[in-house]
Amino acid sequence: MTSFERRVLVSLFASVAFAGPAFAQTAPAESNAPSRPAASDAMSDIIVTAQKRDENIQTVPISMQALSTRKLDQLNISNFNEYTQLLPSVAFQTSQPGVTTVYMRGVASGGDGNHSGSLPSVGSYLDEQPVTTIGGTLDIHIYDVARIESLSGPQGTLYGASSEAGTIRIITNKPDTSGFYGRVDGELNTVNKGGVGGKIEGMINAPFSSNVALRVVGFYQKDAGYIDNVAGTRTFCGPATATNPCGPGGISLNNNAFVKKDYNDTETWGGRAALKVDLDDNWTVTPTVLYQEQRSHGSYGFDPRVGDLQVQHFLPEYRRDRFIQGALTIEGKVGNWDLTYAGAYLDRRDTQSSDYTDYAEAYDNLYQKQGGLAGYFYYRDAAGNTINPQQRVVGTDHFKKMSQEIRVASPSTERFRIVAGAFYQRQSNLIHQDYRIAGLAPELSVNGLPGTLWLTQQHRVDKDYAMFGEASFDILPKLTLTAGARAFIYDNSLIGFFGFGRNPGVGDDGIPYTATPYNAAGSSRTGVAACYLTNGQTLRQMVNNGQNPAPFFPATVAGGPCTNLAVVSGNGLLPKRTQGQGVTYKFNATWKPTDQLMLYATWSRGFRPGGINRRADVSNYAPDYLTNYEVGWKTTLLNGMLRFNGAVYQQNWDSFQFAFLGVNSFTIIQNGPNARIRGVEMDANVNTGPLALTVAGSYTDAKTRQNLCLGADPTFTCTGLLDSGQPNLVSAAAGTRLPITPQFKITGTARYTVPLGASAKGYIQALVSHQSSAASDIRSAVYAPGTGDIINPAAQLGRLRAYTTGNLAVGAEIGSNYTLEVFAQNLWDERGEISRFQACGTCGDRPYIVPIQPRTIGIRAGAKF
Repeated sequence: MTSFERRVLVSLFASVAFAGPAFAQTAPAESNAPSRPAASDAMSDIIVTAQKRDENIQTVPISMQALSTRKLDQLNISNFNEYTQLLPSVAFQTSQPGVTTVYMRGVASGGDGNHSGSLPSVGSYLDEQPVTTIGGTLDIHIYDVARIESLSGPQGTLYGASSEAGTIRIITNKPDTSGFYGRVDGELNTVNKGGVGGKIEGMINAPFSSNVALRVVGFYQKDAGYIDNVAGTRTFCGPATATNPCGPGGISLNNNAFVKKDYNDTETWGGRAALKVDLDDNWTVTPTVLYQEQRSHGSYGFDPRVGDLQVQHFLPEYRRDRFIQGALTIEGKVGNWDLTYAGAYLDRRDTQSSDYTDYAEAYDNLYQKQGGLAGYFYYRDAAGNTINPQQRVVGTDHFKKMSQEIRVASPSTERFRIVAGAFYQRQSNLIHQDYRIAGLAPELSVNGLPGTLWLTQQHRVDKDYAMFGEASFDILPKLTLTAGARAFIYDNSLIGFFGFGRNPGVGDDGIPYTATPYNAAGSSRTGVAACYLTNGQTLRQMVNNGQNPAPFFPATVAGGPCTNLAVVSGNGLLPKRTQGQGVTYKFNATWKPTDQLMLYATWSRGFRPGGINRRADVSNYAPDYLTNYEVGWKTTLLNGMLRFNGAVYQQNWDSFQFAFLGVNSFTIIQNGPNARIRGVEMDANVNTGPLALTVAGSYTDAKTRQNLCLGADPTFTCTGLLDSGQPNLVSAAAGTRLPITPQFKITGTARYTVPLGASAKGYIQALVSHQSSAASDIRSAVYAPGTGDIINPAAQLGRLRAYTTGNLAVGAEIGSNYTLEVFAQNLWDERGEISRFQACGTCGDRPYIVPIQPRTIGIRAGAKF
């Protein structure tokens, strides 16, 4: 079976494997058809589980939005980028599908998302199980989803560490024992200045008996490319001469082998299956499994120096992202209390190849006065010849996550109510980053890996333990007080190797590992030089003392030459660790003077654990905390036709974790100053029958309260000297706006429906979304490597420009079983900027812009049976 055939088989699993029995039967009359979950446009009808129990969204004292099944279908939502457009408090950074970091309410310092960086500040859940990952939010395909809940503000009591700023929950439709039914949906589209894409999706709900049912979903989606890799050349300095440091006879290269139109494209396929077993009237067991694979090619950021939607890249670029999750939920009653167990195991593997030519270009320019890369470094083959200095980065991450939670909830009808439980989570990441230069001499490479200039081979483990509870008491029929707390322990560790190799040759002193050059970068400090020997010393310590080195400890992470990130303990090496414990809390007062109006006030606190920098010579970073003060309202008026909700808040973000590219473009995390975030978020829904309108918007004012210093300084005056001997700098002055999050974001949708004969109705639907500009980087001053000049990273990278985009759809619902629609997304082909990035810390002359997808026109159709 070919690869393509396997993909089609997975994609059509739900729509084909069970469709035969459906077509073999006579279609029942509508009145006799199996019941299906009710769909409604009225937000006030949505039942949510944000507080770990079933509640009407209008009675939950949390600032939250919920996108229902019907809303997701109407707006043709299938991925993360599409549904976050509708969530006013959500912002994100991305470089390509599967590499996305999510932010809420302006809690963003930029530079996050590294595979060994800070844990996310926004939690992600699939049903009851957390799926938050370090190296990018899971871009779960959205189909047959009951709702998406977006909970703004700290959710630390019920959802834990990575819900410091908020939580996003994807709730799937569950198996239904009431009858057999299913659906199939398909789409074909074309992208302006790009290719042709489409998708096919299917779902089957099949009851086996009155207490057992299976629900299966399958999907395949092809996202067309729209960025062109155009022809270009790069020339690097030759050997220096007396009159020309950037000498003649340099290396010139072209990208002819990789020139391609519609260079970026993505295929996503997979499936989901859930089995529901009602053991009796009180106990239900639901095992589920989700599998998804995503394959992307090319670059999703374009280079404005080259042209609109164009890049000039020279080496293979692709990403493979596969994950599988098995989950088990057990729900039942002990007396009249509800008991829930939720456990899951997630296994995610991704492999990525990136063109790192920009790094060579930037450093060749940086060191032109010293002869460029040819004169400053030692990029040579085994014969001593200068070679092409281009680098290609091949990285893999193997992420595993196991979580377990057990909780109880007292009857929701009682005056005093409680939800309490215990939680355990272990997540790990096996990190591999291989910076390759073709033809690099073995003695100049990482030891045992010819052609590898730099290697990161590390294993990270993050463990969380918690006990939590929330109690509510109706002190008056219309006044409720709630208090919650979560006691937590975190235990994070990191071990392995990072850095350059070390020439094993014998030098003039007769000692191994002293021959020069030490490696292609001439570095004598990092990498193998810092690896631990069996006597507890490092290689560098022994050879600097004129001693023959002892044997290396065996590599603690397979694939590495040795270990330089660890703690020596007796006769072995242990991971570096950081541990901590504490308590987060929540206090809430809710007043409901009428059935149509609810007012609430909340004081809550969230946190994010501290961690370990993967550079052994950089100290650990501490936890950061977010304290939220919020007042909000929820109203349901005009017999349910009008809903208007909102919240006003202030958040204090203490010692925020800040990630940036340091020496050798290596990510470093340190604690910055405090920040203050003030904002308003509101959403309204009007449903008059034929006309449905929704508007959701936010205003976010997020600023630092002290100076962000280039080096650590608890006084925030940015005095003293850095490790390099340079004076400390004010990298961002007090009052600087935090990056990424736009100050204004607003989205509106309108849908008008008219009858078409006795059994059909037509509709026209529009969406308009606007967001203001935002900075891409918080820093306005850093030292340039090599020169010591002060540069402005925020100015180099550029601001995310404001943009407005719109979608339009015209379609018909024929009976209750068929739909047909023609649509246009990004109607006026706006080049909206999602994020900006650069390939390395010194690559400021070549920033990339990740745009929203250009205008896309298509047709979609669906059938239910």
